[in-house]
Amino acid sequence: MNETIICAVGNVATQPVYRELATGPSARFRLAVTSRYLDRGKNEWIDGHTNFFTVWANRQLATNTAASLNVGDPVVVQGRLKVRSDVREGQNRTSADIDALAIGHDLARGTSAFRRASRPETAAAAQPAQPEPDWETAAPADVDSQQALEPAVVT
Repeated sequence: MNETIICAVGNVATQPVYRELATGPSARFRLAVTSRYLDRGKNEWIDGHTNFFTVWANRQLATNTAASLNVGDPVVVQGRLKVRSDVREGQNRTSADIDALAIGHDLARGTSAFRRASRPETAAAAQPAQPEPDWETAAPADVDSQQALEPAVVT
């Protein structure tokens, strides 16, 4: 399947909106991406055109997005680009959406403290874990330890 995967670096322009849907959690926010260039004559950075994307996150990414992002946060978003055209009030409109695969704070512009999301306790996780064998000294039960260390020879 051919899809356009992009990576956009910008700022959160609207507070994420979180909703519980029949298909699971969903969140959306607007992302502002402004190009910048160095004006060598003035020796200063100049803001160029700003593009706005609607970023859509689903499932656990939606939950974590709503809990982690605020307006103005610098972020990096990777996802599938979807460009739509429609007619509203007699005018042609084009919008660009990103179905997010990953979202994170842009650490080039600040720091962030990562916390793992808690998972609900399951029956399998509640059982005690099997002890890890000591791979340095363990040998198969039917083979003496000297044979276990020698490579097998195939003739």
